[in-house]
Amino acid sequence: MPILIARNVSVNGTDFRVTLTDQTIRQVSDLKSLYAIACDDPESFDQVGSKISALISDIASTASPSVSDGDLDGFIQEVIKIVDNRKAIVEELASESRRSSSRRRARSKRSRSA
Repeated sequence: MPILIARNVSVNGTDFRVTLTDQTIRQVSDLKSLYAIACDDPESFDQVGSKISALISDIASTASPSVSDGDLDGFIQEVIKIVDNRKAIVEELASESRRSSSRRRARSKRSRSA
């Protein structure tokens, strides 16, 4: 499993080293989806609560040192920010690549018709 992101995060004065792999990034995405479900339908929390708890535990297990209960919420928020920032960067790079590719095709068409 390749390491994609290794970062230091500070929560409540404690520094953690977190290593995010493809699997962890998927878990963060799943966690955000489950949070949305629980927010949209509070009655569903009983059904998704155990899944949320398991995902939080899995994500927290990527940290060194171990995350205490008091730091867990802040730690998870920081990890979500890291994943969201990474996703935004990847999307921006993909968008720039598509724009660049479109410009190259347009120039190529112009030079062929000249």
